[in-house]
Amino acid sequence: MTGDTPRRLGTMTAVALALLASDFITKQIALTNFSRTDPTETLGGLLKFTLVFNSGGAFSIGEGVTWFFTTVKILVIVLMLVMSPRIRTPLWAVSFGLVIAGAAGNLIDRVFRAPSPLEGRVVDWIQLPHWPVFNLADCGVVCGSALVMWASTRGIRLDGTRTPEPAETEQTAKDR
Repeated sequence: MTGDTPRRLGTMTAVALALLASDFITKQIALTNFSRTDPTETLGGLLKFTLVFNSGGAFSIGEGVTWFFTTVKILVIVLMLVMSPRIRTPLWAVSFGLVIAGAAGNLIDRVFRAPSPLEGRVVDWIQLPHWPVFNLADCGVVCGSALVMWASTRGIRLDGTRTPEPAETEQTAKDR
């Protein structure tokens, strides 16, 4: 491990723990205060709080294969934890922290909520117009994944180095 690795792992862990705690607390608030049949509207109806128990994946797709989403979440978390010691930049640390916490937040619901372990329903409670109901864990997965895609398209590697531009690669080949 280089000098930056413990700091970056600390950043990743802090982001993950903050999001995971926020997701857990807000789901408990939603379970206590919101209803499936009577949404709470705010901001002139722009934002609604509606309690939904989602047995599927994103946008309630795949409601009959909850086990599949549980397995994917476990694999994503394990893969990111295995890759995390290679992180040398805050960007990747934050990205991984968001995705790990988001996957873990919904995985906890899958493991511990009804109807049975590994097939539990995820608590969703935030609703925007023309958008499915979601939770903070979902926000973490989406935002973390967007950061991963942005860093990847910019050529920023986990270690902070950049992928050479095609023109740079051609010039290097010509110099040989």
